[in-house]
Amino acid sequence: MKKLSTVAVAAALVAGPAAAASGAFFSLRNTDFIVTLAFIGFVALLIYFKVPAKIGALLDQRAEGIRKDLDEARRLREEAQEIYSSYERRQREVAGQAEQIVANAKREAEAQAAKAKDDLKTSIERRLKAAEEQISSAENDAVRAVRDRAVQTAVAAASELLGQQVEKGQRSAGIDDAIADVARRLN
Repeated sequence: MKKLSTVAVAAALVAGPAAAASGAFFSLRNTDFIVTLAFIGFVALLIYFKVPAKIGALLDQRAEGIRKDLDEARRLREEAQEIYSSYERRQREVAGQAEQIVANAKREAEAQAAKAKDDLKTSIERRLKAAEEQISSAENDAVRAVRDRAVQTAVAAASELLGQQVEKGQRSAGIDDAIADVARRLN
């Protein structure tokens, strides 16, 4: 630091405005020569204190910092690309799963509808069959009732006719047994 101040004072004395003058170039009275000497002294002073090396080191540090920032940015970009790709892949997978779920739901709904339709058809067929059986049974009951009534009427009419044809005293027990047997068999 002491050297710097001595050099600065010497440069100020040598390069002062009073020393500047016109004349021969290598004269201390020539302004151009004084400016050239001051510049050479300034450059020498910078080299002596290794300022260019320090500036170079600072620039190298700055370049290294920028390089690290670029590497970090590149790494973050690649990581973001991977995350983005994984989200796109997941989105495609989820979309595929959603389509499968919708397709399965449609198939199940169609199957349930078909089953319900078949069950309804079967139920209707059973009810129709039961109704037909009830009608058939009612018809059979009605036919049987009419037949029974006809038999009873025929037996009563035959009994009355036989009773009128044969006097009361002439009826035999065999005829009465035969009429009762016929009546039992027809019922």
